[in-house]
Amino acid sequence: MPIKLPSFRPRRDAYPPDLWTKCPSCEEMLFNKQLDKVQRVCPNCGHHFRLSADARIGLLVDHGTFVERDAGLQSVDPLSFVDQKTYPDRVAAAQLATGMRDAAAWGTATLDGRPVALCVMDFGFMGGSMGAVVGEKVTRAAEYALVQRMPLIVVSASGGARMQEGTLALMQLVKTVGALERLRTAGVPYISVLSDPTTGGVFASFAVLGDVNLTEPNALIGFAGARVSAGTIAQELPVGFQRSEFLFEHGFIDRIVHRSQLRAEIAMLLGYLVPASRTNGSNGDVEPLGLPSFRPLSFLTTLAERVMPSDPEPPVPAPTNGPRASGRAIAPVEAPVHLPAPPTVAVDTPHATEPSPELPPESPELAAIAAAPEALTPAPKAESATPAAESATPEALTPALESAAPEPEAVAATPAPASDPSGGDEAPAPGIADEGGRHG
Repeated sequence: MPIKLPSFRPRRDAYPPDLWTKCPSCEEMLFNKQLDKVQRVCPNCGHHFRLSADARIGLLVDHGTFVERDAGLQSVDPLSFVDQKTYPDRVAAAQLATGMRDAAAWGTATLDGRPVALCVMDFGFMGGSMGAVVGEKVTRAAEYALVQRMPLIVVSASGGARMQEGTLALMQLVKTVGALERLRTAGVPYISVLSDPTTGGVFASFAVLGDVNLTEPNALIGFAGARVSAGTIAQELPVGFQRSEFLFEHGFIDRIVHRSQLRAEIAMLLGYLVPASRTNGSNGDVEPLGLPSFRPLSFLTTLAERVMPSDPEPPVPAPTNGPRASGRAIAPVEAPVHLPAPPTVAVDTPHATEPSPELPPESPELAAIAAAPEALTPAPKAESATPAAESATPEALTPALESAAPEPEAVAATPAPASDPSGGDEAPAPGIADEGGRHG
């Protein structure tokens, strides 16, 4: 009789997802029930698995004290966005998989007996992307913490802004930062916990603005992917530059805390970070601390000056007198242009009392006029005639005028005489006056 050997099935490489989980670091198969008992941390290598929002809330706050607020907020489809699926279909699928309305939940609870406002994100809901609902919940949590003057705790787990909502998703960066700035000005503590992963618009807004920034070991933290960052600056970046250990070494993260010690760490920080308040003695209202507000433009200007310092300009000495010292504006003065002074001719007239100056030797015509001034006395017009002018006749003056008068072109080229330094008016050139006398 032949012997029948038992048949052995080949070992399966795939395991039911609800029973076993493979560690991505050490590739060890872990039983899910045992993994949940150790807060989903690999007992072999210490890898921290991602947590859902409900598991994170149960890990941090006192049991049964969390009260969710604004649970009915839900995203709409303002852009009618369609890729492989419509946006409403993606939201419905994520709601069915996670049991949440959106990627964030906020409410109030107590942590070690202290009341806190808590906002937790879930990466399982469309990658924890931040849309209008997520930004609204973070903002409402900050505003409630400001009114009640209780500490705010935000646990981030997101891939960035939600592209299906376009500009509306990007507007949440400004809204959340503004709410946290009012919280900081009022002196209310804010603790930010950056879990794996925290990237994109969430990293660029409220996730890194905490008074204390905590993170878990080996968490992925950054704005863009490693390949995109290296291609943008055209440089080779160090290995692990987006991990929490690298950021902690360079001062970007305050503490790296193991998941089993995270609750105790936050409770200790809340003992030191007490909401500051100043009451008005008259009515008991809470007054702001008057801390300096964050000014993005001044911050960026200072940063640009440090990165790219400009060459200092030489100082200009301030005037001690004059219109600049008094603050009055003055018109620019052009440099003076020195022109040669034109030759002048002085002829005795009935009103002139000084003798004629000596003429330049290079002008023979003018020299002849100066030699016989009494023969060249101009004859005025009839209406302005004087007794001295009536005695001279045109026939007596004709020979002298024909020999001494210059050509018309030379008369036109002669420049106008300058004014007398003594202040009196000077007689016109004799050539012009004689010509008028002859035709008069």
